[in-house]
Amino acid sequence: MSRSQGPSSNKRKRPDLNSTADPLTEHERLLYDVIRSKQDMGMSSEDVKSETNVPANLVSKSLKSLQAKNLIKVVVNIQSKGWKHYMASEFEPSKQISGGAWYAGGSLDTEFIALVREQCVKHVFRLKLATLEGVSDLIRRSGVFAVDLSNQQIEEIMKALVLDNEITELKSNGSGEFASIPTGKTCYKCGSKGAGGGEPKTGALASIPCGVCPQIGLCTPDGIISPTTCVYYTKWLDF
Repeated sequence: MSRSQGPSSNKRKRPDLNSTADPLTEHERLLYDVIRSKQDMGMSSEDVKSETNVPANLVSKSLKSLQAKNLIKVVVNIQSKGWKHYMASEFEPSKQISGGAWYAGGSLDTEFIALVREQCVKHVFRLKLATLEGVSDLIRRSGVFAVDLSNQQIEEIMKALVLDNEITELKSNGSGEFASIPTGKTCYKCGSKGAGGGEPKTGALASIPCGVCPQIGLCTPDGIISPTTCVYYTKWLDF
């Protein structure tokens, strides 16, 4: 896993179709225009066929040719891994397609999630009493991650840590230790695990996929995210 390099742009320079030494055929141009029109959402091979009405054999041939000319690329769509998903080369997949920061190569990036968990716990411990915004700001300023994690993503991790009893969620009453935090504001602090003076460590549930999965709220037996199709959960059970 490499998160040390800076995030890439969502869109690259559009290629000049007229400058290519190998001009596009009529079908190639039609397919390219349709795929490019979907921008960062792309489309499956089945959608390409239905939207262009081009015969299946010509669709396959044209898609291969467009890939060879580096005009389109195949990307992983986490919602339908059974189909090839095409996108114009100048675009990067949207979060809806790629899964966002929590996914790498179409699979849940458990190593990255575990690292974010560790950073969240560390900053809550250091702040003694922390708000979501305070933790998010410290993580961004730390420079540990090249990707820009949103407050919503940090909140997903914080809620997972609360469920795992790594940290405690509280509501500020505006007095005492909460004097600097507005009344009713949600805040977090480490539990008894940090009482000995040492920095708390992520718990045993960090090794269980469900314990580090920020999408656990969307996990259902018959859903897109499901324990029956989760390779990480299956491997953990086998272990």
